[in-house]
Amino acid sequence: MRLPAPASAGIGLRRGLLDALQSAPDGAFDFLECAPDNWLGVGGKLGEALGELSRRHPITCHGLSLSLGGPKPLDMDFLQRTRHFLDQHRVALYSEHLSWCSDDGHLYELLPLPFTEETVHHVAARIRQAQDILGRRIAVENASYYAVPAADMDEAGFINAVLDEADCDLLLDVNNVYVNAINHGYDAREFLAKLPSARIASYHIAGHHDEADDLKIDTHGMPVKHDVWSLLSAAHTLHGVRPTLLERDFNFPPLAELLDEVAHIRTLQQAVPAPLVAAHG
Repeated sequence: MRLPAPASAGIGLRRGLLDALQSAPDGAFDFLECAPDNWLGVGGKLGEALGELSRRHPITCHGLSLSLGGPKPLDMDFLQRTRHFLDQHRVALYSEHLSWCSDDGHLYELLPLPFTEETVHHVAARIRQAQDILGRRIAVENASYYAVPAADMDEAGFINAVLDEADCDLLLDVNNVYVNAINHGYDAREFLAKLPSARIASYHIAGHHDEADDLKIDTHGMPVKHDVWSLLSAAHTLHGVRPTLLERDFNFPPLAELLDEVAHIRTLQQAVPAPLVAAHG
């Protein structure tokens, strides 16, 4: 299995970028991330392109449809197929969202969880089960949300409780922290300080839409904003450097513009003192 180095910068492997990524210059990025849900069973030209890229570059995976917080039992067939995909492409870092997205069928939306003790126990048990079947640790991502169904603890307390009970890792999405902090009126840096450095496996960074001064929408469809770059630097100071992925899901500019953002991730990583550039755990 191949795990990206702590000081590494990656880009999302999207079909709209496939040709450009295949022809990108050597060293333009350090790793690629894909959603295995979108590639299971894919063959032909697309499957060959994925295989070629995974031979050349480390691949990380970020799931979309496991529904860790959902009410229905986990999909065992899907988990087994995902494990085969991860093994085939030598994926060491697999992550999923701390949310839910299915009941009797897929809802095609990542929905927020109640910040309650009952939910902690429910989600943690499902994460442990998924880790056993996948044969590797999961990193769960802090999700963006626009309403809280119920709460007897704050968001940071909920995340920490899940990580501890499940004994899993955290994929820290810096843009989600910023979006949630604005939308729900808390201090983003104080939130970061409450998270456990030892469990942070990697970072995500992305662009968002400014609907209003007090309403930000997590879109992954535009460049990363200055305040989010600043928050990534704050995360480095608090938690150290980790593999960092630039997410862009649509409205793709020329690859050169995305690679400029990848280069900026590297610039921020290089500015961090050496003791803070270390593997998590």
